[in-house]
Amino acid sequence: MEKGIIGRKLGMTQIFDENGNVIPVTVIEAGPCVVAQVKTIETDGYDAVQLGFGEIKDKHINKPERGHFAKAGLKNKKNLREFRLNKVEGIKVGDEIKADIFQAGEKVDVQGTTKGKGFQGVIKRHGQSRGPMGHGSMYHRRPGSMGPTSTPGRVFKGKKLPGHMGRITVTIQNLDVVKVDIDKNVILVKGSVPGAKGAILKVKSTVKASK
Repeated sequence: MEKGIIGRKLGMTQIFDENGNVIPVTVIEAGPCVVAQVKTIETDGYDAVQLGFGEIKDKHINKPERGHFAKAGLKNKKNLREFRLNKVEGIKVGDEIKADIFQAGEKVDVQGTTKGKGFQGVIKRHGQSRGPMGHGSMYHRRPGSMGPTSTPGRVFKGKKLPGHMGRITVTIQNLDVVKVDIDKNVILVKGSVPGAKGAILKVKSTVKASK
């Protein structure tokens, strides 16, 4: 990976290109981030940078975190994310990373946590179909047969059943950067990204560029 930044999802809107076509975009507040730690092959076995984003009071973080920022000589940051890079030469603790590291036309991968849906049944969670809704069917939204009776006498692993839905880490790849507003530190990315409004995102250069 070449570069990355921490962002906050502000919401979705639409813009028009020079031909008058409507482009749906997600507005991401990208930084400003500060480099809290630089990892190298010599010290950690791999090249990476740790970025901090968002202010937070002393009383809201624990002692190890306060010590981590104090060692770097930085103000406390609410969000820390690590980005593995191809090279870290020239990057040092305290450097500020802003939205201008990306340009319109680039491809990015955006990683975030999806919206939590709570405990859901198989119809909403897995897209299964319901049974007949007649009063005598006795089968409407249940998950269906649990498998063979006497042999093997158990439910096979991987069966799609009700359970917790959402709140998982998802990465959307190969999104187009439509516009970068340096003054407002905002990136407009074509399409949708994981998470609700206000969700913290990792925006990084794509690793599987589309052909």
